[in-house]
Amino acid sequence: MRVRVNEIWKEVAAGTSLFRLKEGLFPTADVFILNSFPVQKDLALQEGDEVVLIERGKRYSSDELNRLLSARHSPGVQEKISQAVVGIAGLGGLGSTAALALARLGIGALVIADFDVVEPSNINRQQYFLRHIGQYKTEALKEMIADIHPGVIVRSHILKLTPETIPSVFDDVPVIVEALDSADQKEMLIRTVLGAWEKTSIISGTGMAGYGPANAIETVYEGRLVLCGDQTSEARQGWGLMAPRVGVCAHHQANAVLRLIMGLDQ
Repeated sequence: MRVRVNEIWKEVAAGTSLFRLKEGLFPTADVFILNSFPVQKDLALQEGDEVVLIERGKRYSSDELNRLLSARHSPGVQEKISQAVVGIAGLGGLGSTAALALARLGIGALVIADFDVVEPSNINRQQYFLRHIGQYKTEALKEMIADIHPGVIVRSHILKLTPETIPSVFDDVPVIVEALDSADQKEMLIRTVLGAWEKTSIISGTGMAGYGPANAIETVYEGRLVLCGDQTSEARQGWGLMAPRVGVCAHHQANAVLRLIMGLDQ
């Protein structure tokens, strides 16, 4: 019978068990995933089963890593993810968080843009570390993405996004995450993207300040514009931007990206 082992089809004897397969193909494996679900006991395999065998602590190549991600993302999903190109406009609390979530998915390529450097005040909600202070956010984020998944292609642009620069930075990028700071910048990016391309989707974050209920943050679809947030919580004195709600909103954005990649919500 045929089973798929680490994304490669293998012919095995009928009645082969999971542990027998492991001993024959990958005796050092100590993590077993069967049909996208981790298992800890020996089970009889069936025709068409999907098996992933992992050795804890081993360093894997980009191709091997994508095959292992497929084990958790279900058959066929990783192939779409690894071919996708996504833009990130602004690399603050929203942009840095969404970018790392997409990198953990094994996204094919990220086009990132920001002109700023990491400052101490950024550490409260952005994904940078103290060692990154003074470094351009584009370079710091590129470094972190490489630590997560070296196979993710990162095209970085150190510049201020304007109606003049946006078309060249995000040309041929089908999905863009809007993660800019001010309302006028957000409006400018949305207007420019929707006007420059006929099919590009833009996922905007608005309304995530303070420490209100996390469940108030939602994803709303308005054609090619996707809005993530509670739509009301603006940063103000005594009601600043903080890691938990900013992170919730950023992951709404990353999940909206994933759903568009998978052909949902279009």
